[in-house]
Amino acid sequence: MPIVVRIDVELARRKMGVAEFAEQVGITPANVAVLKNGRAKAVRLSTLDAMCRVLECQPGDLLEWVPDDPAESGGEAGE
Repeated sequence: MPIVVRIDVELARRKMGVAEFAEQVGITPANVAVLKNGRAKAVRLSTLDAMCRVLECQPGDLLEWVPDDPAESGGEAGE
């Protein structure tokens, strides 16, 4: 999947645990794990909003697009 969720990076920067984060956002720790492990198929905008509020960050700090194929990013094969 080309969208990578970087919650772990933001949690580490703030020295915040998954349980505390989940409670403040209003989701279960299991759902945080689903997001962190790349198994989520969708994220509600209200959940993304809550995550950004809790972590005081922008959506782009939590989500990153990574191409499956290096050619998709505009680079040449072999670069």
